[in-house]
Amino acid sequence: MLEFSVNDHAVYPGHGVGRVTAIEKKEIMGSEHVFYVITILDTEMKLMIPKNKVESLGVRPIIKPDEAEKVISILQEKEVKIDNQTWNRRYREYMEKIKTGSVFEIAEVLRDLFILKVDKDLSYGETDMLRKTRKLLLRELSLATSKEDLEKQEGLAEILGIEA
Repeated sequence: MLEFSVNDHAVYPGHGVGRVTAIEKKEIMGSEHVFYVITILDTEMKLMIPKNKVESLGVRPIIKPDEAEKVISILQEKEVKIDNQTWNRRYREYMEKIKTGSVFEIAEVLRDLFILKVDKDLSYGETDMLRKTRKLLLRELSLATSKEDLEKQEGLAEILGIEA
């Protein structure tokens, strides 16, 4: 079972990186339950997650530096075949990848959307997804690599090998 301590970083799929701000015990219907209180860094939203549900909800620690390097290499791949399906079908496919919480799947979505954006205008939904995946991924990458500049536009442009 995954264990977190106060001040540990944790990733909650779809919401992003948070910090464990407390570990609380609550009595519910006569039995005691332990909860992690996680504050999402970007939104300040507080989540109370039952300790025994952490893994089933997909909550995980931030990636390690070697995994961050793999994510960066996924982002840098250029020879990728993008499906020519309709934007809404592509959007659903990308949402499924994002919901997994896998940093590698999110990196693929971000890379694919950037490649698509070069060739054509993205739909509103895809543009919003590009913004969200960028935010989700780069916060975690910057913490994993201790490079705060990754969260800035220039940091992403450098990774993708494009002009900011």
